[in-house]
Amino acid sequence: MQDRSLKWKTISSEYLFNDTWLKARKDRCERPDGKIIDPYYVMEYPTWVTGVGLTTDEKVILIRQYRHALGEECIELPGGCVDASDKDYEQAVRREFLEETGFTFKTTEYLGRTSANPSTNANVLHMFLLTGGEELQEQELDHNEEIDVLVVTFDEFKQMLLENKFIQSMHVTNIFYALQRLGKLHLL
Repeated sequence: MQDRSLKWKTISSEYLFNDTWLKARKDRCERPDGKIIDPYYVMEYPTWVTGVGLTTDEKVILIRQYRHALGEECIELPGGCVDASDKDYEQAVRREFLEETGFTFKTTEYLGRTSANPSTNANVLHMFLLTGGEELQEQELDHNEEIDVLVVTFDEFKQMLLENKFIQSMHVTNIFYALQRLGKLHLL
């Protein structure tokens, strides 16, 4: 197997749509073998954070909200966009948990990153495990958010996972890594 770069060169880029939460662009690219790819469409979203949050008595903090693109109410992990005011991803996930659930945490562990679709989406989601959670305040939701907080036992959480109750694929990925880190998932 050759050690060669497969990275494309961007020759030109044009924004077709440019708004706060979504940017769509059309690129003209050149592959290493010289072949031109035109057009190649890329969606730019903000960087996201989410996490599996556990209370001090090891219950799991989830949220339920309406997702208009699917037309469904979804059970998810708390999280959202990284703001310009966030100094790092940990601060962003802590802020999102506090705003959406009212919970704060003793410890936060970074679990890595994932992409919803690296062929078309330019952003990533940073995943966390948060432990020692305690309710500190009421929710402080954005104007377009309506979120119910669910605090479930670990057994209820595992059953929800087995019943495919989590449709957000990046959240399922975060759950996988959190379970592995907690020693509750064994691959070998």
